[in-house]
Amino acid sequence: MKLLFAAIATIAVLLVWRRWRQRHRTAAIDSFPYAGFLDQRLAQRRPELNAAQRAEVLAGLQDYFHLCHSAGRRLVAMPSQVVDDAWHEFILFTRHYQKFCRLAFGRFLHHTPAEAMRSPTDAGDGIKRAWRLACAREGIDPQTPSRLPRLFALDARLGIAGGFIYSLNCMALGGNGNGSYCASHIGCSSGCSGDSGSSDSDGGADGGGGCGGD
Repeated sequence: MKLLFAAIATIAVLLVWRRWRQRHRTAAIDSFPYAGFLDQRLAQRRPELNAAQRAEVLAGLQDYFHLCHSAGRRLVAMPSQVVDDAWHEFILFTRHYQKFCRLAFGRFLHHTPAEAMRSPTDAGDGIKRAWRLACAREGIDPQTPSRLPRLFALDARLGIAGGFIYSLNCMALGGNGNGSYCASHIGCSSGCSGDSGSSDSDGGADGGGGCGGD
């Protein structure tokens, strides 16, 4: 009987600790002063963006870090070129970035370019996971979305040269060669419910780099 109570107490303590850790890491992502470090760097890198647009990009970077936190060590591809630019600038603040990663993820969050991923399917799986998690975060049905999550909408909204462009109107894309990706088809051909991060069927964009792994 004592062993049973001890086991129950251990499990209870473990659950409390895990909840505390989750809250602590979420708070680290929410409270970091992104603009103080990155606004001027982003302005130099993307001079076409005004202050309000840069603030939206940095909010997108915060969104992306939340997706990576939710995914654990599973790969999350980057859906936005301009948010990827902001992430690159953050990494250059090496000490601050290392400290942020330790507080937000409990490990260093590497940036892995799509071309350096372990297999050709990694990027596709990563963008499917990004889509599911971003939709879940913003309360969007991933199979019949009424709008794009911020990370998938930013490049088109801001007119980013070389950006990743996604469209909800898949029929309109057809073969017009405009470079757009059909957002609602990302990993959804055999269903994309939930946000567990499991791999779905083929399809969808490759996206940019990604977080995950060591």
